[in-house]
Amino acid sequence: MPRKAQSQWDFGELFGPQQTRQVWTVTELTQRVKNLLAQHFPSIWVKGEVSNLRTQPSGHLYFTLKDAGAQLACVLFRGQSGIQRDLLADGRQLLLSGEITVYDARGQYQLVVRTVEPLGLGALQLAFERLKQKLQAEGLFDLARKRPLPRFCYRVGVVTSAAAAAWRDIQSVWLRRHPGMEILLAPCRVQGEGAAAEIAAAIAFLNAWHAAQPAGRGLHAILVTRGGGSLEDLWAFNEEVVARAIFHSTVPVVSAVGHETDFTISDFVADLRAPTPSAAAELLSEGMFQIRQLWPRLLKTLHHHVFQRFDRKTEYFQNLEARLQRCHPRRHLEQQIQQLDDLMERLQRLPARRWQDQKLHLDRLSQRLARVKPSRWFQRRVERLQSLQQRLRERAALELQRHQTHVQHLQEQLHLLSPQHTLERGYSITHDAATGRILRRAEETAPGRVVVTRLAHGKILSRVEKSEAETQEPVKKNSADEIAEGTSDQTIK
Repeated sequence: MPRKAQSQWDFGELFGPQQTRQVWTVTELTQRVKNLLAQHFPSIWVKGEVSNLRTQPSGHLYFTLKDAGAQLACVLFRGQSGIQRDLLADGRQLLLSGEITVYDARGQYQLVVRTVEPLGLGALQLAFERLKQKLQAEGLFDLARKRPLPRFCYRVGVVTSAAAAAWRDIQSVWLRRHPGMEILLAPCRVQGEGAAAEIAAAIAFLNAWHAAQPAGRGLHAILVTRGGGSLEDLWAFNEEVVARAIFHSTVPVVSAVGHETDFTISDFVADLRAPTPSAAAELLSEGMFQIRQLWPRLLKTLHHHVFQRFDRKTEYFQNLEARLQRCHPRRHLEQQIQQLDDLMERLQRLPARRWQDQKLHLDRLSQRLARVKPSRWFQRRVERLQSLQQRLRERAALELQRHQTHVQHLQEQLHLLSPQHTLERGYSITHDAATGRILRRAEETAPGRVVVTRLAHGKILSRVEKSEAETQEPVKKNSADEIAEGTSDQTIK
């Protein structure tokens, strides 16, 4: 600071000593930023669109994750296991998990990818929220309408798939906790197209069965359940038809769909939600179980405290592990690997660009030479003419063959319709020698008359000695014989 003045004419120092400034090197500043990012973002989830994906010869993947407003550089090292690398493609929407760090050589922050998942649940989640708001506005979630479960349940209806693991878990729990439980299973599909309608129909069936039973012999509760799965797998329990079937049920409904962290529309409409199918079976058998065995509950409480303490210790060691990972030498090794990949990429890019420029220049010269060379145009015209000649020859041969086939077919038809063909089959034609009229009945001639019989080869001239008329109905001639006789008659005339 400036010294104090000693008199009215002593004004002290006009300028104090230069203040001390802290000057950082680029490396120090980058390392400080890197440590801050590692401290505040040890693990983070980011979603966006993949672009500029490239694979290095070392096997490491580099790409950019972007959205409408920004982009983030990402790297996936070759040694990272448990990742479906096929999910990475330009233009694909993905959900990535990893650590935010800084690449020292460029001073660029980036995401070191540890987990890759497809991004496609946003539309389903929006539909879930819309239906939830709609049903909540209609009062389907009101707590006032929810009915308490009986303390002792002896008959329970179950709506689930008979092949599901949840059904086996429920049976196992009830066999252990309440062996006398009467179970009425309404089997149905619990995922896929049409599953929601089957679930609603199963709930309606159990209500109808309950109404048909005598007083005191109906169901105490209905359990709607299935095991865990993705949001798409559990979507049947988010359909409006299932929610309304639960709402209109006259029997209290317990919903136990998926795991503890999974919530569906049926959970909000049901009278009681259980975190898992096994937990629902325990809730429904809790009253009887408390009466039959008191000590397992105490043992369960003890186990709960032990596991709670174990979870706290586990969380403590996980925090220590996270701190150790931030100081792990692997981070430094990954930085060196990425720097090596960057240098290799730059080294490979230089000769490739030179070769590409030379190739482009050669292509331009070839195009200029092709434009001033008439032999190529003449060759194309010759090839075009030869192709047309070949097509003309093939078309003429095809037309000739078609006409020959048609003429042969007409010849065959003409031969079948000729009288000669009929005579060759063993028939003959008899007509009066004097008049030339064809004889069809015996009474058309008389003894002493001369008749001529025409055969397939030659004629027979004969005289009638006796004629007898047939008493039975004449046999009806087929069309071929009539055609032959008519043709023969015309021929003789």
